[in-house]
Amino acid sequence: MVKPRNKFWAAESGAAMVEAAIVMPLLLTLLLGFVDFGYAFYQWNAADKAVQAGARLAQISSPVASGLALEAKTPSNSLDVGKAVPANTYNYICTANAAGAVSCSCGTGATCQSLTASQAAFDFIFNGGGGRAGMHSYLPILTKSQVRIQYQASGLGYWTRPGGPVPTVTVSIVNHQFQFFFLGGLLGFNTITMPSMLSTVTGEDMKSTWP
Repeated sequence: MVKPRNKFWAAESGAAMVEAAIVMPLLLTLLLGFVDFGYAFYQWNAADKAVQAGARLAQISSPVASGLALEAKTPSNSLDVGKAVPANTYNYICTANAAGAVSCSCGTGATCQSLTASQAAFDFIFNGGGGRAGMHSYLPILTKSQVRIQYQASGLGYWTRPGGPVPTVTVSIVNHQFQFFFLGGLLGFNTITMPSMLSTVTGEDMKSTWP
């Protein structure tokens, strides 16, 4: 005859429920983690496409750095007319503040004719227009303050070139934040800054206002 105590320990009723109670939180965390990291991967791809589109728009449109129009027109030494413009002769770096107002600065080791910036040119690259999608179209949560546009002397082109300078144009997304929605609540994951990404192209004479 089985004693009541032994019968209690030998009983298996309810075991499946106990096992499910142990396993379900782990499976739920794993599933929601896949969702979070999948969304992060989606943002990564969208940001990569956004910088490609932004670089293309910057390549064929009026420069954000208005002073770029003055570069490569007249060298400091008249004997340099017709010679190649050295790399990094000019280096304009244009960014926007939290309110979206754009300004340009001069990179280290370069000289810049004028640091005036075109808000309209920056907004065109960010928002697009004329049937062209801008950076914001590919990454709707992107803000203007996360966009960096650089025009740097590439070593191509020559002094007094009729088409103006031939810069290397680099469009970057910096300080883009990603928030873990599910894992942030379940495991306390903090918001992370996604790695910067960029796209670099060579400027073209495709806009009448370029030179």
